[in-house]
Amino acid sequence: MTFEILTALVAFCFVGVITPGPNNLMLMASGANFGFRRTVPHMFGVGLGMPILVTLVGIGIIRVFEAFPIVQTVLTVLSVAYLLFLAWKIGNAAPPAQSMAEETGTPLTFLQAAAFQWVNPKAWFMALSAITLYAGGREPTAILWVAGAYCAVSIISTTSWVALGQQMRRFLDTPIRLRMFNWTMAALLVATLIPVLWASNDKPAATEISNDFDATAH
Repeated sequence: MTFEILTALVAFCFVGVITPGPNNLMLMASGANFGFRRTVPHMFGVGLGMPILVTLVGIGIIRVFEAFPIVQTVLTVLSVAYLLFLAWKIGNAAPPAQSMAEETGTPLTFLQAAAFQWVNPKAWFMALSAITLYAGGREPTAILWVAGAYCAVSIISTTSWVALGQQMRRFLDTPIRLRMFNWTMAALLVATLIPVLWASNDKPAATEISNDFDATAH
């Protein structure tokens, strides 16, 4: 992989992970509710879960969608259901009589955050797109470069969003402010489902990207 292509890959990955999405909204909410230290396992789960997803997509998991289209439908249903559950959990993170949920709430664990990537629509789109564009031939080295790029830029992204949430804690020093913040984050998380539901009425995203994948590989 040339330096120019590597630079483009890193820029592509950085833009994908730094922009608002389910991971970042939950990281910011966790930083606001639980602080930076208690959110570290969540951060590592995102930072390592995404490269693992990218690697498995690169070595051929995309072919599962082609052979069994029902798998994408099931994944979409699970994604919607789990994101709605997480939105409800975020919205109710602050106890009514307590200004901060740091002592009684429970942030996502490392395994929960890593597993979430498998039902995160944005993570799937980024993984499929990156493999298509920068590892079209599915060479192991190219796939590892893509996974490594996501791992590197995730350090910046996860740290930034959690730090942003932590900085907001000074303004969320009353139960009502924290409750309003959490429900705003929950609403934004639900809003991230709009592209998923919209795409379900069109051609399946995985199939479309898979066709691009084939065109690039050949």
